[in-house]
Amino acid sequence: MPERTTPTAEALAELAELLAPGRPAVAEEVLFAYDDPEAYVRTYARRLEDRGIDEPTDDLAWIALVDALTARGLLAEVDWKEDGEEIRRQVRALESRPSVDPWTLSDGGGTDAADDAEARDTFAFLSHYGRLHLEAGTALAMLDINSDCYPLVLLPGARAAELTALARRAGFLASVLGSDTL
Repeated sequence: MPERTTPTAEALAELAELLAPGRPAVAEEVLFAYDDPEAYVRTYARRLEDRGIDEPTDDLAWIALVDALTARGLLAEVDWKEDGEEIRRQVRALESRPSVDPWTLSDGGGTDAADDAEARDTFAFLSHYGRLHLEAGTALAMLDINSDCYPLVLLPGARAAELTALARRAGFLASVLGSDTL
């Protein structure tokens, strides 16, 4: 793994470990993008092509984190106008999901759950779903990539503040959905 020589590199490595515990390859990819952006773009050209990236960008290490997590089933990238049922389906498919979908533990999981999910706009649904996750001890968070999508991750609720602080230290934005600090 590349040496963590700057506060940004340290924060990126800590973020990778927080979101992909025990998977050092995630940190390696992120630090590769940070330390040698030109080589990263060459190596991951096919993956980056879908994002319209063909040369290094200021947020390349952050994009590398999103892509590395996605490749390992730890991040769901949902469209800005996705319906609640599809969001729930994608979040339930994450390897980091809780054993029980918090939606089913709340009034949101009642007989009108599908109608309730469909009635909310995407961000309102994500905020509500995030609140349900927090109540169940899991944080549903978004890694902001300045796009028309919501890259979603799950992590222990007790570590949610750590996520947002590390992202800030690395120069990026992560938000815990359903929290008062959003």
